[in-house]
Amino acid sequence: MFYKVNQKIKTIGFFLIILTFTIASCENLTTDSNNKDVVNKNLKYPNSLRDSSYRDDFFGKTIYDPYQYLESSSSKITKDWVAAQNNLTYSYLDKIPFRGKIIDRLEKLWNYEKFSSPKKVMNKYYYFKNNGLQNQNVLYVEETLGETPKVVLDPNLFSKDGTRSVAIHSFSNDGKYLAYGVANGGSDWRSIYIQNLETNQKTNDAVKWVKFSNIAWYKNGFFYSRYPATKDEEKLSKKNEFHQIFYHEVGTEQDEDELVFADRRHPKRNFNTKTTSDERFLILSGMESTSGNALYFKDLSKGELDFTPIVNTFEHDYSVVDNLEDNLVVLTNHKAPNNRLILINTSKPQPDFWQEIIPESEHVLKEVKIIGNKIIASYINNASSQIKIFSTKGEYESDIKLPSIGTVSDITGEKDASEMFFSFTSFTRPTTIYRYDVASRSTQIYKKPNLDFEPEDYETKQIVYKSYDGTKIPMFITYKKGTKLTGDNPTLLYGYGGFNISILPSFKVDKTILLESGGIYAVANIRGGGEFGKRWHKSGTLDKKQNVFNDFQSAAEYLIEKKYTSSEKLAIEGRSNGGLLVGACLTQRPDLYKVALPAVGVLDMLRYHKFTIGWAWASDYGTSEEPEQFDYLYAYSPLHNVVPKTSYPATLITTADHDDRVVPAHSYKFAAELQHKNIGDNPTLIRIDTSAGHGAGKPTVKRIEEAADILSFMLYNMGEEYSAK
Repeated sequence: MFYKVNQKIKTIGFFLIILTFTIASCENLTTDSNNKDVVNKNLKYPNSLRDSSYRDDFFGKTIYDPYQYLESSSSKITKDWVAAQNNLTYSYLDKIPFRGKIIDRLEKLWNYEKFSSPKKVMNKYYYFKNNGLQNQNVLYVEETLGETPKVVLDPNLFSKDGTRSVAIHSFSNDGKYLAYGVANGGSDWRSIYIQNLETNQKTNDAVKWVKFSNIAWYKNGFFYSRYPATKDEEKLSKKNEFHQIFYHEVGTEQDEDELVFADRRHPKRNFNTKTTSDERFLILSGMESTSGNALYFKDLSKGELDFTPIVNTFEHDYSVVDNLEDNLVVLTNHKAPNNRLILINTSKPQPDFWQEIIPESEHVLKEVKIIGNKIIASYINNASSQIKIFSTKGEYESDIKLPSIGTVSDITGEKDASEMFFSFTSFTRPTTIYRYDVASRSTQIYKKPNLDFEPEDYETKQIVYKSYDGTKIPMFITYKKGTKLTGDNPTLLYGYGGFNISILPSFKVDKTILLESGGIYAVANIRGGGEFGKRWHKSGTLDKKQNVFNDFQSAAEYLIEKKYTSSEKLAIEGRSNGGLLVGACLTQRPDLYKVALPAVGVLDMLRYHKFTIGWAWASDYGTSEEPEQFDYLYAYSPLHNVVPKTSYPATLITTADHDDRVVPAHSYKFAAELQHKNIGDNPTLIRIDTSAGHGAGKPTVKRIEEAADILSFMLYNMGEEYSAK
């Protein structure tokens, strides 16, 4: 079905492209950096080679892919292209008069203590803390809350530039060991190491080639997931296949690890494990995509060799919370699009014997924990958090009162504990840690941040607008109190719309720059997300994906109609699947926005499934290997819908060289295509971060630099000025 022609780049083309890269790298942009129009008109792009020998055939239709050579991230031609593009982008950004002021203000805003919720392990409290501008959060321990903390693990010592981070971690139940997975440069690959918490010394253990894995402790070791080793030059782009489960015992070499589970017949299935809190049951989840999973278990107390199946299909989602003696407590959307909590007896695990603990309600049951012998249920109520307490039999007892509309996360506590901790945040409230006493049902602030920002000066309101098909969509709008709706306010509209992921209120340090400047920040809870359950998600997938783009464009039109802003003052932003959202919207409605900010986006919808874990996204997107799916993918794929001689919004594409989730080739090819076909004076630039990945684990210094560049580009191209507070 697929036919690739001539992978070679002609020698003359190679030398021509290197020559044009060199010329572009030396180009002096402009003489008047204060005049945005002059800067943009004098912008000279690197002349990216268009190689017509690259093409794919889809069901009799030939699709040319002239920048396909940029998929080879390790090739000299790609590296030279990246260098030339970065040189142009940073030359442009350097000429924005107020960029330095934004960096200074961001550093001041960012410089406050940040905490995670404490986790109690064998009567000790562990938590992560960042003093303010540390590149990575540091793990501390306290014997008693409030005493002087001791450093357990400082990831800032892993590398000089802060690009190595702790991506996953897990404590052994006896409190003796900490296993932690280190990510290098933001990649999804992890290497697991072990810290002896009694001696505070690192052991000699090293478990490599780990990806998309938990760390599930059992006795003197843990279960983990890994792929076969691959060549270094292929590990950031090669398709991930043959996920396997191993058991590693502390103090042994990795090649001695026991293979626990492998599925040789289905290379495109991922598997993950967890152990219940008493280490009795080993839970195995199998996934073919990001939606739906099979579920199996093994009773480790009986020495069982084989897994017992509970569900063999992938139609619904099942997440084991913990066990109550012989029963597994499971959160599922089986027969419940908004989720429900069920009890599965391990002696009779078939669906006919399942018992319902908490039935489905009108609100989405997002997360469940068993703490203090109570069920702590976190709901999404109209795109905001709500916490309810139930007995283990499912009897409702009370709500936990929250400060305002916002989001609860990082819930910690033991099954038989008397206390739990959780974090709370909103668009104007930085993350605050709360302690909840289970017996007295009382809540108090445990850690409150102190930063140079006044939440009371701002307000958030939630409105509802109609999409093109009449569907009602909620949207949060945040701005400084007293802001006048003149239609001239710089506004940033953010969205995601995919993979059942809910975009809930949260505090973003970088967005305070916009708010302080009299700007507006809007977040649309569009279809494809999980804010209103599985039906909401499904209505923005596969052949209904256009609903997502329509919802977002309707949000933009609402903001303009209601005089929050205008097309000349409106920017759109999204990351990953949200990058696809922005890419599709800017190509479908280039007239609607002044600035577009697609970050680490999925932008080539015909080839996305050929790289790393891309094949797992087919449940949301479909693939070009199916005729009907090819038709609708081709109809909205951002890369394939850039129209010649069209004036597109000012666009700053952001990606990173170590992104092995959404490989940077998506952004490379889209940038080259936009630069080739765009007319008018709005710039198309690409910012390619080095030693960084999809976003997780990015050091603070890089986060501040990226945020400053995005905000500067946005305000500059709107004709706005920035004056530091």
